[in-house]
Amino acid sequence: MTAESFAATGQLLGTVLAVQANFYRVQLDREDGEQRSRGAEEKLELNTPLPFCPSGPLPPMLLCTRRTRLKKIGQQVMVGDRVVVEEPDWAGGRGAIAEVLPRESELDRPAIANVNQILLVFAVADPPLEPYQLSRFLIKAESTGLDVLLCLNKSDLISQHEQQQISDRLLSWGYQPLFISVQNGINIDRAANYLSNKITVIAGPSGVGKSSLINWLIPNANLRVGEVSGKLARGRHTTRHVELFELPSGGLLADTPGFNQPDMDCNPEELVHYFPEARKRLAVAKCRFSDCLHRDEPECAVRGDWERYEHYLEFLDAAIARQTQLHQQAGPESTLKLKTKGKGQSQYEPKLETKKYRRVSRKTQLQDLQHLYQESEE
Repeated sequence: MTAESFAATGQLLGTVLAVQANFYRVQLDREDGEQRSRGAEEKLELNTPLPFCPSGPLPPMLLCTRRTRLKKIGQQVMVGDRVVVEEPDWAGGRGAIAEVLPRESELDRPAIANVNQILLVFAVADPPLEPYQLSRFLIKAESTGLDVLLCLNKSDLISQHEQQQISDRLLSWGYQPLFISVQNGINIDRAANYLSNKITVIAGPSGVGKSSLINWLIPNANLRVGEVSGKLARGRHTTRHVELFELPSGGLLADTPGFNQPDMDCNPEELVHYFPEARKRLAVAKCRFSDCLHRDEPECAVRGDWERYEHYLEFLDAAIARQTQLHQQAGPESTLKLKTKGKGQSQYEPKLETKKYRRVSRKTQLQDLQHLYQESEE
C-alpha cells in the first residue's frame, strides 16, 4: 500500500529518525499530529475524557518497537523508513511499527532509506584538500545513483584567487562547488536551501566540519565536534551512528560516521559511468569494443587527456583486484576468507582445512560403530 492509502484509513504515519538497539525513534507526520490535536480540542469542548492525546510540540515523537510479524517475515526497519504506527501511548511516548512502506532508495553504508541526495563536505584547508581523496568520495557518491552536492568548508582560510582555481578545476570534473565557512557563517543559507524538504546524507572525511555544519543548521542537534590531528593533518572520528535531524526549513539531514577512504565496491565495468567527464565523452562517441575497460584498448572513446583519468586507472585496478578476490572466496576450493579488523578495515586470511577441525557428530559415531559391529559378525 502507498502512504496515501494508509493516510486515508486514518492510521498514523511517521519517519524513523534513529535506531537504538531494538527500539526505533519515529517522528509522526505533522498532519497526523495536527488532526489528533484538533480532535482533542473538540472532545475537550464536549467535556468527554480523552485517554490518548498527544501533548507538547507537533509533530510528536514515539519510541517504537517492531511487530513480531515483521520480524518473522524478515522485514528490517531502517533509518529513513516511512512506517505505520499502531497503539500509540501518548503518555508514555511509545508505539509499535506495524508496516514499512516501500522504499524509494536504499543505502547500505550508511544503512538509511529514502535518501534524495548526498551532500559531500570537504575542507579547502586544515586539513588541506586532497584531490585523490575527493575523487574517491565522489565516485562512491555517484555509485548510489543519487544527486551529489559538493560543499567546500573553511573557505575563509584561502584567497579569492585560490577559490577560483579550485572552482575551475572541479568544473572540469563536472561539479559546481559551493564555498562555505561554518566558522564565519559564509553561504550557510545557500547550503540550507539545497536541503529544504529533502532527505540528505552528509558525508566526507573526518575533521572537515560536518558536525559543525549540522550544529549551525540545526542548533538543537548538539553534535560532538572533533579537532584536526596535527600529526596526520586529518580529522578525528566523532560521529558513531546514523541519525536523522529535522531542518528548521523542512527536510531531514543524516550525519554519517566520518572516514578517510570509502570502500570501492563497484564493478569494473560500471566504474567509468561514475565519472562525469567520461560520461560526457561517451555521450558523443562510442568505444570500438562493448566490453572496453578504457585502458589500452584500440579506438577507445574515454582514454585521453583529462585530469582524473589516472584516478580512473587506479580505481579500476582496485575494482578488478576486489572482484578477483570475491570470485576466489566464492569458489568451492577457496582457501581465503574475508575478516573484518578494527576501524572498519577488512582483509583476507587463510581458511582452516575443510572438516579437519570439525567435531564428529554423534550420528556419525553411531553409524561407524554399527558398521564395525556388522563387520565383526561377518
